[in-house]
Amino acid sequence: TTDSQLASLREYCGRHDWQDVQVITDTTSGSKISRKGLDQLMKAVSAGKVDVVLCYNLDRLGRSLSHLVQLLGEFAAHRVALIVPGQGINTSSSNPASALLLNMLGAIAQFEHSIIVERVNAGLAAARARGVKLGRRPTLGIHRSEVVRLRKLGYSGRAIAKELGIGGYDEGVWAGS
Repeated sequence: TTDSQLASLREYCGRHDWQDVQVITDTTSGSKISRKGLDQLMKAVSAGKVDVVLCYNLDRLGRSLSHLVQLLGEFAAHRVALIVPGQGINTSSSNPASALLLNMLGAIAQFEHSIIVERVNAGLAAARARGVKLGRRPTLGIHRSEVVRLRKLGYSGRAIAKELGIGGYDEGVWAGS
């Protein structure tokens, strides 16, 4: 959950006596470029409704350096500051050290994400090598005899799928069954 992150950010807002605060959260991975909360934030930024983006951690905003650079460009174009208190980032003033740190942290976040992806892919490959079957179990074998019976009765592929509660099959899939 985002509860601990929100508590920390609310405390920051309280210390700075910020009253007009809108909370936008995402529970989708920071590696996704399009996320409901981020899309909502960027619409507000583009509409000139945002002065400051307060973020718990830079990797909550995004894990790709190019995406972070794009977001920062949008923020700069609309005169929106980014503040990440725990990482000492504050672009509300001309601060070259903050800009350097921001770029370094973005590169590290992207590296960390790449390592995670590499480990996951290696784990999947090792599982496949051990003969582990990944993904959904096929359902055709489970329903084969019933499909054949219904085809003989003249049911269409679509009607069979509806009858058996299995979706995604069109007439052509069942031809010759």
